[in-house]
Amino acid sequence: MSEIKSWAFWRAVAAEFVGMLLFIFIGLSAITGKDATGSLEKIAQEKIAQELKVALAFALAIATLAQSLGHVSGAHLNPAISLGLLVSCQISALRCLCYILAQMLGAVAASAIVSGYSKKGSLGVNALNVSKGQGFIIEFLATLQLVLCVIAVTDKRRSDVTGSAPLAIGLSVGLGHFAAVYWLGPMCGGIAAALIYDFLLYPRTQTFSRRRDVLLHGPEDQSDAVEIIGEGNSSPGPSQWPKH
Repeated sequence: MSEIKSWAFWRAVAAEFVGMLLFIFIGLSAITGKDATGSLEKIAQEKIAQELKVALAFALAIATLAQSLGHVSGAHLNPAISLGLLVSCQISALRCLCYILAQMLGAVAASAIVSGYSKKGSLGVNALNVSKGQGFIIEFLATLQLVLCVIAVTDKRRSDVTGSAPLAIGLSVGLGHFAAVYWLGPMCGGIAAALIYDFLLYPRTQTFSRRRDVLLHGPEDQSDAVEIIGEGNSSPGPSQWPKH
């Protein structure tokens, strides 16, 4: 619980709010394209172009924001990622909860902004002919590949990670955003990705007591970045990005 006393922690929470607000604003703005008109063939072509535009908007937005905010909060910008990192004992339960609340508030604020300037009346209509079970499987698999990508490319134990981690994550988001993001499927996919990577593909050697300490107090490598409120304001926040 000591992280709640540091400015770095609250700056990280604020970064999640701002990052999610910008991410959802850009994504929703891309979704609210012009209505397709003309022949059925032209409408089909415009629909494909619209889907590509939306996927690229989400991918480039998350890649840019991850590069901009990664050193402040880790740039989770997705409740499923925060939950996945909690399950893999990389962040505390308190940080996960505050991040998710900030992300939700940022998404609501962005939605309100887009709703304020958009004249469309059916922006929330979901895809037809998809059952709840099918939707769950789509969301589960799409979020599994996203969270698996995030945990793998930001693993500080790896020395073989080259290139841009934010770009890899951005492309992963672009791939997953051909399907919309909901709740139960993505959350289960995020947990499954953390369990698969952390306990099966590349297990950590932490004991149960060590994992419990991380969940309650955060990882040890954040202790050097802790900045107690009232004792200065120059310390950077913790980052999940690997150091090279």
